[in-house]
Parts: sequence; C-alpha cells; structure tokens
Amino acid sequence: MMTELEMSRRGVLAGSAAAAALAAAPHVEAQPAKSAAPATMPVSLTVNGTRRDLNLDTRTTLLDALREHLQLTGTKKGCDHGQCGACTVIVNGERINSCLSLAVQHQGDEVKTIEGLGTPDKLHPMQAAFVRHDGYQCGYCTPGQICSAVAVLDEIRRGVPSHVQADLSARPQPTNIEMRERMSGNICRCGAYSNIAEAMADVAGASA
Repeated sequence: MMTELEMSRRGVLAGSAAAAALAAAPHVEAQPAKSAAPATMPVSLTVNGTRRDLNLDTRTTLLDALREHLQLTGTKKGCDHGQCGACTVIVNGERINSCLSLAVQHQGDEVKTIEGLGTPDKLHPMQAAFVRHDGYQCGYCTPGQICSAVAVLDEIRRGVPSHVQADLSARPQPTNIEMRERMSGNICRCGAYSNIAEAMADVAGASA
C-alpha cells in the first residue's frame, strides 16, 4: 500500500512528464476561423420616382437601404422593432414600417419617403398642415407621422366608391377618433397627438 509521500511524489513526476511532453510538441499557432462572405443580391427599387439599382446584403432592411445606401436620412430609425412608426414609408401606396422589411422583398416596388412628398419650396399639403398646426416638437417622429397620415387619408378614400370620389365634397370625412385609431402605430414622445389630428383634419377637410 502506497504511503501519502509516495502518492505525492508520483503525482509530481506524472505532472512533470506531461508538461515536458507539451513543451516538446511542435508549436502550432491558432488560425482564426474564416467567416463566409455575406450573401448579396441585386435589388431594383423605384424610390421617390427614380429607379435605384443596389447590390445589398440580403439581411439589409429597407430602412437601412434608404438611410445607409441611398442617403435618404429623412426616414428615421427609432425602436428598430416596428413599435414606434418613426421609419414609416409608403410602398406601392401602402404604409409600412421599413425597419421590419428586408430590402430584397421589395424588388420592383415603388417606395415613397418623406423626401418624395414635398420640397421646402413646395410642401405637400400634409407637410404644410403640420407646420400650420404645430404638429411636431422635437421632429424626430415627424417624417413617419406625415407619411402615415398621408397614407391614412388615402386608405379612407380608397374605401369610397369611385363615382363618389369624383366629387370631393361627397367624400365622407373621417372622424377625429378614426384618424387617431388609424395613427395609433405612430408614437410621438413629445405628445403632439392633438395637433397631428388637427393637421390631418385640415387636409381631409374636416373639423377635429
């Protein structure tokens, strides 16, 4: 039976032998794993009336394509999770959260951003109404608010028969509550909701 001293001596000798074997082994430097190049795909969009051809990482959102690749920074990145509406743009006449949509999904689509609605010299009626009614404070959410507001009124009007749409005075006017409900996906952290509703009512020809 081994004594405690013999067991300790054997452990030391075994450890020394293992260390010597490691030291004698040829030194091999660790090579970093090579990462595969990201997959890219050509995408053609019509943005604010102009065809734009891009080659994008397939993971690129429509929001990042607009901001980072086309330098259309009017569209804002807020929550990046589709919860605040700051990134709202109009695609084929429908409003969407561009942070939730991949650019490659919009091959051939028509995209309208805040830059395509109006210019400082010739404001879109909704932009002018936001100015008149002070529909913004810090302004960060305003591009998304305006794009959404424009699309909301179009959504309401599309629900009216074409023979009625021909007569502007015959169109049913949206109520304040309806407009607020339809705009509920656009958050204004400054709390300018009443002013936004007034601007929309102005454009719609209704009183808030």
